[in-house]
Amino acid sequence: MTQEEYLRLYKRYLAGIATPNEIALLDNYKDEFDIDRFDDKPSIPDQDTVKTRIYQRIESRMELPPNATRPVRRLWLWSAAASILLLIGIGFFYTSKLKSKVNSVPVKITKVNQAIVPGTNRAILILDNGTRVDLNDATKGRIAQSGNTTINKLNNGRLQYNNEGRSSAGKSDAIAYNTIITPRGGQYEVMLPDGTSVWLNSASSLKYPVAFAGSERHVELNGEAYFEVAKDKNMPFTVNSGNVNIRVIGTHFNIAAYDDDPSTKTTLLEGSVKLSTANEAVVLTPGQQGVAENGSHNITTKTVNVQDAIAWKNGYFSFKKENIQCAMRKISRWYDVDVVYDGKISDKLISGSVTRTQSITEMLSYLETIGIAKFKIDGRRIMVKAN
Repeated sequence: MTQEEYLRLYKRYLAGIATPNEIALLDNYKDEFDIDRFDDKPSIPDQDTVKTRIYQRIESRMELPPNATRPVRRLWLWSAAASILLLIGIGFFYTSKLKSKVNSVPVKITKVNQAIVPGTNRAILILDNGTRVDLNDATKGRIAQSGNTTINKLNNGRLQYNNEGRSSAGKSDAIAYNTIITPRGGQYEVMLPDGTSVWLNSASSLKYPVAFAGSERHVELNGEAYFEVAKDKNMPFTVNSGNVNIRVIGTHFNIAAYDDDPSTKTTLLEGSVKLSTANEAVVLTPGQQGVAENGSHNITTKTVNVQDAIAWKNGYFSFKKENIQCAMRKISRWYDVDVVYDGKISDKLISGSVTRTQSITEMLSYLETIGIAKFKIDGRRIMVKAN
């Protein structure tokens, strides 16, 4: 890359119109070119101007037409683009090249007894006899046997159930249930006896039979999970989650039903699902989200960008016009920290995506650049203070 090419890309970055590939090139060559030594270096706008330009750019890239859908396999690309253009873009490139122009205030750390690290694959499996198995410590291979069902931990860490047939449990037989629980700071993938794959987000639990029998495949969810349901038109798949029942035959969808969130959200990526409460039933089509407010039996539907709903599965936080309290609930679950608030916090909304693999201090530093609040870390507690 020549100096002229680098300068051209740099001007596009300052204007907030650089593509993810262009920003990646700027980062790759930042050690070879010192912008301060350029004779015709561009004038540096103030930080708020740059942030505004990038916000406008990312909003225009993330909004889709109401009827637009995208293949599941490409969703991670959108999250990656959003993270580069918004929070990471501001944090890693802007500050590294303009340290003399921008005064960044680091997150205050009062005391850290134990390192706060991003979440990882962690879960506890509770067998039908009450035995608790730490899946982190469990060796690869067979973990347990329940009737005709073998429970295995695969080489990639995924939990898998294999049985000789769902008819093995008769109507008069007691159904054996397992429960998988992810702690705060954990996530896990499990393949159910029918071949359905489930990805559990942090602070979540899933209860399911070790062998499906009868007229339907029924599971219970608390927290958040993404489902890729194996098709079986003779045995529908149902999920009880919060105050909502979800009924499908074979489909891909995400459910977010945390007790401390104000609503249960079901987002459909592929196929069809029927949502039911005590008062109402709604059928979703791909690209739609059904929302049932806690304490209400009504369901509202809207068209959404489905990548926002499954960003967590692809390794990203997605903030879509959310307040700081909503964002901090996600951060609290993933980093296993408690959050307290001091003073009246701004009601400014956050939009954008950022990777879940960075340290807690990096995450909070990015949020501080938005100007909503300041943060202080004390042990495993995060204090959120008015800016």
